[in-house]
Amino acid sequence: MMEGILDSSRFAVSTWSLHRLLGAVYPYSPDPGMNVARKEPYGAGRASLIDVAGQLAKRGIGRLEVCSFHLPSLDHGYLVEMREALETSGVLLQTLLVEDGDPSHPQEAERDIRWIAGWIEIAAALGARNMRVIAGKQAPTKENLERCAHHLAWLAAQAEGSGVRIVIENWFDLLPSPKETNWLLDALEGQVGLNGDLGNWAAPEKYAGLADIMRRAELCHAKAEYNDAGLDAADYRKTVEACRKAGYSGPYTLIYDSPFFADEWDGILLQKAFIEELHQEKQRAAV
Repeated sequence: MMEGILDSSRFAVSTWSLHRLLGAVYPYSPDPGMNVARKEPYGAGRASLIDVAGQLAKRGIGRLEVCSFHLPSLDHGYLVEMREALETSGVLLQTLLVEDGDPSHPQEAERDIRWIAGWIEIAAALGARNMRVIAGKQAPTKENLERCAHHLAWLAAQAEGSGVRIVIENWFDLLPSPKETNWLLDALEGQVGLNGDLGNWAAPEKYAGLADIMRRAELCHAKAEYNDAGLDAADYRKTVEACRKAGYSGPYTLIYDSPFFADEWDGILLQKAFIEELHQEKQRAAV
């Protein structure tokens, strides 16, 4: 992780970090009974999703991740317009984050995985390199893990030739520790990649857990914790250091999920500066 220069190509921002800026969400779901109409839990917003590419470029960040619920339209014309905005700004769409579905569910897994597969075409139209899916929300039993592995292998086969790589995340009940995460990745034999999230497991066990799984990670959600005093620097240092110890060398997606700053960009850029400073500190120590 600490080798080379941390330029804009090593940083991404997820639209998860920009809830208040974007405002509206569109909660697409495999459940036919769900209302997927526009909702405004964070207010009306101050910018459109298409505006974000230019805002990233102005701040020296070269990658974007888009949550599925932030797409105001799935029409091909809109997807092309979004892709053109990214290309014009020189911003890479690193990942489309599919925010629903459960491939481990005893009754609904087949329905959900077919719904998730429908997002591959959307990801490809947007120019996304990866598509992060939920591995599972069920308890980490052998049966549920095997069900998930079966469905994710099928999903990966559907993505062949699309230019989109399927990745999972250490998230939800199915993957509560390195044991289950490593088992699932081993079972899939490289067909599916790992996006390691620094904020999904609880301290103190998470530091050793991240050092274990980040050796396999292709992407990283670099989420920081906040308290009344601001960014929890001790925790963030330990989680980023766990990546370094594991040999992680991929990009860092800056995940800001706190009301501490009125402007979300302030929190995002603080986290970017923290990782850059840690990188420089390690380089100075190595000289």
